Amino acid sequence: MLASGGQGCPLRIAGALIVLTKKNQAQENAAPANPGEQVNNSILFRLFQLGNVLQRQATREIGITAVQWAVLGALSRSRPEAGLLFGELAEYLVVSRQNLDGVLKRLERDGLVERIAGADDRRARVVQLTAHGRDVWAELQGRIYEFYEQAVTHLNFNERVSLLHYLNILQKDLISVNLNGAPQNPREA
Repeated sequence: MLASGGQGCPLRIAGALIVLTKKNQAQENAAPANPGEQVNNSILFRLFQLGNVLQRQATREIGITAVQWAVLGALSRSRPEAGLLFGELAEYLVVSRQNLDGVLKRLERDGLVERIAGADDRRARVVQLTAHGRDVWAELQGRIYEFYEQAVTHLNFNERVSLLHYLNILQKDLISVNLNGAPQNPREA
């Protein structure tokens, strides 16, 4: 049994201790007081916070934004000289075409990527790393892997695998959210 000690109402869910203070409780009066909904809110808000922390830390420690990091990483996979179609890259990164275009313009300005006409369809744009982009990516690898290691230092290997598993499930569930009941685009599911 948990004792509140006068500081708030403790609630233990899945091993995590959540303390509801009077301020929290007043805010919760406006929303359902279902502990499951509170946990759902906490999960999604924490993901939002983690995205912001990753962005800030990537910029500070690696010298590029998290999105730039993701683009360079995606383009460096398997056959970096072949590149990826613009639409495939946007889909792989789960970003809008408009946001990707802005990121690519900055990376092109810095000489890290280029857009070229597709071999099969000259109207299609293929995004690929430049020679300079490949060199920069290679130079960043040591810092990136040290960043990874420090970012998950308090999780053992099995916990890391479990976290990845649950994040994959959450991503699929988020993609399938449909509050309007309208049919979803099959490419989004």
